[in-house]
Amino acid sequence: MIPYASAAEAEAALGRALTWAEAAWYQYSAAMPDSWLHCHTTFILFVIYTITPLPLVVLEQFAPSVVLPYKLQPRVRLPLVASLRCYMEAACFFPLAVGFQLVSYPAAVKILRTRMGLPLPSVREAVAQLVVYSLLEDYLSYWIHRLLHTQWGYEKIHRVHHEFTAPTGFAMSYSHWAENLLLSLPALSGPVIVPCHITTQWLWFSIRLIEGINTHSGYHFPFSPSKLIPFYGGAAYHDYHHYAGGRSQSNFAPLFTYCDYIYRTDKGYRYHKLKQAKLKSLEENNVEKKGGITAFDTGKKD
Repeated sequence: MIPYASAAEAEAALGRALTWAEAAWYQYSAAMPDSWLHCHTTFILFVIYTITPLPLVVLEQFAPSVVLPYKLQPRVRLPLVASLRCYMEAACFFPLAVGFQLVSYPAAVKILRTRMGLPLPSVREAVAQLVVYSLLEDYLSYWIHRLLHTQWGYEKIHRVHHEFTAPTGFAMSYSHWAENLLLSLPALSGPVIVPCHITTQWLWFSIRLIEGINTHSGYHFPFSPSKLIPFYGGAAYHDYHHYAGGRSQSNFAPLFTYCDYIYRTDKGYRYHKLKQAKLKSLEENNVEKKGGITAFDTGKKD
């Protein structure tokens, strides 16, 4: 709750006029308890998780010719019923998360030290924090993911997530409850170490969820961020991890690939890419040879 009775009082305390964003934030949050602002995170993530994967699911079911050329495992098509089951089983965790956030709010205030009021963070501050959060989360998630691929971790916990060998966007949150809890810790570590404003926190978790949905989408489009952002794995990178399944000891990184590169856990993927490139080259050569033979055979003889 913002401790100012009016926008004019807030401007006097800041010693300047409110920006349009700060004015909007004041209007929205001035009378709202901080605990409810804290719970907004789950509501925002629920909406993103519900909406973001839908276009590809709908297109694959009703207009497959539009998207299947970009599907990484085109022979595997998930039935609509399976996609809905995946969504329903994962979505049930969101109401539980709201309850947990309300109960744990007093402790969360002390641990996260999240700012709720004015001023809002600058763009430079928010971007710097997001970069730190991304690198830290990536490193910690990498090691947790590797532990989940030990025999005990996989059989008891991680195998649930790997039920989808050809993942879909909804599979991003389809996991054992213990895995959801474990992998939330790296995402929270950044805001704990480098406290931020609640709006930056919403942005961070939203970006992370959208990126996770993208890497689990099963599609690699020409405009993929992996072609623009250095060391970003993208859908093709993580799709191989699901394709290899429980025996996979490659591609553990959730976002950037630097950990896999440093610790040499990208060998399987590099071999896979090399093999795919050779097969593609052979197919192209065969097409060219067949084309040449056809042209010769159907040519006019003297």
